[in-house]
Amino acid sequence: MSSVTLDRRRATTSARGPRTVPPAVFLAVLGLCTAVTASNIYLAAPLLGPIAHSFHLAPSGAAWIASVAQLGYATGLLFFAPLGDTVNRRRLVGILTVLTGAALTAGAFAQGMTALAAAVLVASATTVVPQLLVPLVAERAPAARRGLHVAVVIAGLFAGIVAARVLGALAGQAYGWRAVFVGAAVLTVLVGLGTASLLPTGKRAATGHPLAALARLPRVLKQSPDLLRACLRQAGLFGAWSAVWTSLVLLLTGPAYSMSTATAGLFGLFGLTASAVAPLAGGLSDRFGSRKVVRSAYVVAAVSIPLFWLGGRQLWALCLAAVLIHAAMVTGQVANQTKALTATKTPAVANTAYMVAAFAGGALASALAGPAYAHAGWGGACAVAAVWLTLGWAGSAAVRAR
Repeated sequence: MSSVTLDRRRATTSARGPRTVPPAVFLAVLGLCTAVTASNIYLAAPLLGPIAHSFHLAPSGAAWIASVAQLGYATGLLFFAPLGDTVNRRRLVGILTVLTGAALTAGAFAQGMTALAAAVLVASATTVVPQLLVPLVAERAPAARRGLHVAVVIAGLFAGIVAARVLGALAGQAYGWRAVFVGAAVLTVLVGLGTASLLPTGKRAATGHPLAALARLPRVLKQSPDLLRACLRQAGLFGAWSAVWTSLVLLLTGPAYSMSTATAGLFGLFGLTASAVAPLAGGLSDRFGSRKVVRSAYVVAAVSIPLFWLGGRQLWALCLAAVLIHAAMVTGQVANQTKALTATKTPAVANTAYMVAAFAGGALASALAGPAYAHAGWGGACAVAAVWLTLGWAGSAAVRAR
């Protein structure tokens, strides 16, 4: 066998990862890693009550921690996610995993809200591993099944978000919020490093400094209207979801329902059932295109907002709205992210722009929902969600018209 043939086989092995891991198992591992790491972004959300009590604050006084987490994630996306186009993914995932574990551990021993916020900011910024894995899945998937493969990983992302609310609330009530942070740190390190060992060792061909991708973001957005529309559409959906979901624990544990932290956390199971629509959304995107799928997601989200408002007094409406908003979010995420990943020749840069837009929209909506809830109650949080949904659709329509 010639040396040229050997080199080609080695290059193929490097690009595909270890031969001993079947594609289905590899995809499942990536989905699990996505779930575990994504859960860290929302780790504090179901624990706002215990955290506030620990630092002698009113529950609404700790709500801004949720915005800090989303802001940290958006920052991490901006600086770390573009590196997926240029650097060794295995090494990068390993480093970020260790940093996330260290930050979560520091948060567990924080003695004040400022120290906790700093730890949450760092942990969220370094837990961008899912957005390093999604472009990898898109690259490896057959074109006809790309949406479905991406949907598997996105389903893991949203399952992790819901699991953080449910399991975090249960464990927080039983063992305290600090124990939850320690447990999350250990689980993140174990799963993250295990996944890193299975990733390809090579790096993609690129020119210039890795962080030069940041300078290309405005040009990439300007040159790709499809990418810009996907960013705006998901910022609207994610902002609407964030506004109601961040404030929901305050409603459930407040005078309207007087639930315990653990019981309120179980409410997240409604979201888990909706996460099952991700593979369906992926298949529909492959068959009918992302535009029709996203339009359907917006209709479902629009129906959920008045139901959420009614849910301030009727539990059945709140349960139905929770399922609908999650289904809309997951459907929009699958369709919009698939479009974003295929809109340019630099998927990691495009994915960075897309996720930064989505989480920036979510962080801003969460930041406004807290004060809106404090001044106008549950109706104020619902109003923020409605405004964000309107802005996302109107902005996308304006780009298309232009």
